[in-house]
Amino acid sequence: MKVVRAHRPMRIGRSGAVASNHPAATQAGFDVLRAGGNAIDAAVAVSLAIGVVEPHMSGLGGDGFFHCFLSGKSEGIVYNGSGFAPAGHVPEGITSLPLRGPRSVSVPGAISALGVMHAQHGTLPWSELGVPAIEAAKDGFGVTHVYQRFASKYADEIRPYPISTKLYLREGDAPTIGEFIVQPQLAMSLEMLAKDGAESFYRGGLAEQIVVDMHDAGVHITVDELARFNAEVQRPIAVNYRGFEVRQTPPNSTGFVFLQALKLVEAKLPSDCSFLSAGIAHTLIEAKKLAFVERERYAGDPHESSIPVEVMLDEHRLRGLAECIDQKKSAVLPVRPSAGDGNTTYFCIVDRWGNAVSAIQSLNTCFGSGVTLERTGILLNNRMSCWHLDAGHTNRLVAGRRVRHTMNAPMVLKDGKVWAVFGTPGADDQVQSNLQVAVGLIDFDMDPQSVVEAPRWSSSQEGQEANWPHAGDDALTIERTYPEDARSELANRGHQLVEVPYLEGPCSVACIRILENGARVAASDPRRDGWAAAY
Repeated sequence: MKVVRAHRPMRIGRSGAVASNHPAATQAGFDVLRAGGNAIDAAVAVSLAIGVVEPHMSGLGGDGFFHCFLSGKSEGIVYNGSGFAPAGHVPEGITSLPLRGPRSVSVPGAISALGVMHAQHGTLPWSELGVPAIEAAKDGFGVTHVYQRFASKYADEIRPYPISTKLYLREGDAPTIGEFIVQPQLAMSLEMLAKDGAESFYRGGLAEQIVVDMHDAGVHITVDELARFNAEVQRPIAVNYRGFEVRQTPPNSTGFVFLQALKLVEAKLPSDCSFLSAGIAHTLIEAKKLAFVERERYAGDPHESSIPVEVMLDEHRLRGLAECIDQKKSAVLPVRPSAGDGNTTYFCIVDRWGNAVSAIQSLNTCFGSGVTLERTGILLNNRMSCWHLDAGHTNRLVAGRRVRHTMNAPMVLKDGKVWAVFGTPGADDQVQSNLQVAVGLIDFDMDPQSVVEAPRWSSSQEGQEANWPHAGDDALTIERTYPEDARSELANRGHQLVEVPYLEGPCSVACIRILENGARVAASDPRRDGWAAAY
């Protein structure tokens, strides 16, 4: 494993590791592991806690995908907590989709997925795992530079919603560093959830309060729709990449796009270039472009359309597709015939027994719908903005369907054991940042902290953006610390560079690598409040 000097130390331990986008959430999972809990227990604690301390990214009102590896059986399971479109938010003759507000909310699914996952494989009592989240909601979490930056950027979009403005801003502006964000109503909801279980969110006393709260806020999700929701238990999809088994979350997640891009890279990656060379970056970018065209063709709710995963991941077909990559010229590949930030959170966990969880959860955009429920303190998602309205589109809005999700949670196995777990928030940037991490780890044997901190890029295509109206342009956003000769060569190949300062590029990766001696090496991203721990 090649070690490159990084700003942050790697966290290395024999028994367990956690990496998330906030120190308090990482600590919640770390304490569970130290108390004898397994990776699934720790995932519940991290999920609930990070929804409190990163309220702008995820929470009880959002969705999530939880990808588990169970070491005793070498088994992979995905708990799909993505909600469906409520009938009341699908009016006749709809011609546009709201980005914010009560009609942008879909049925929240993350809590159901956590509950099913814990019921099947958890070992510690559910009631204990929510304690860190409850304490953080009651006592408050301190405002960091990262929270302040997001609150400042999105203040104008929060102000129309008085409850959210009161909770997350100060006199209509971003709070100062060190102030505390206290969420007393959310603390009471978390206490009910801890006492009555995840079921109560959908079919119990808490559910009754949520539905009344939603009705008063203008959110048209009925008690029957909430009660009808159940997380789906799925098997991961996978490809072989240079002898490694790379697993991903299946549709309606777009994890298959990452797997496709990997296979395209496998066929075309230059063997005589360094990781931060123009040759490597160009190949990854061009593979990503082709895979995103595939996403538009196939990605939707697999229960409502025919999504041939076997065809999408067919090695012979992908090798033929890889021949479309011109190594000397940037291709312009719009993902639609014609023409937002995605804000999410990711975490990963490996326990002493070799169980692992790769987890991602989201409200969709920053601060979601903007609607915080008055009595329960739950900030709701705005996932309805991810639908398409074109007739015949695989992701076309229909009541009861689950929308296409940019969220994906990869995992890499070698010889039947977890070799690496990593992922990131970032909407359309997720797949391409994960691609850079995978190639850095596998092809260049980089240590996880070095690959997490390496200069990063993200590619945009016309029609690419996840949210309505699905805009996009032919741009390559790249951090200025990418080598100058690489940036110059990428421009010569036709890439339209948009340069940003180091650590202001896309995403916030969390990564755990398991070495041959069993060491858990955990890394966190300084681009947000990422933090890793191991023991």
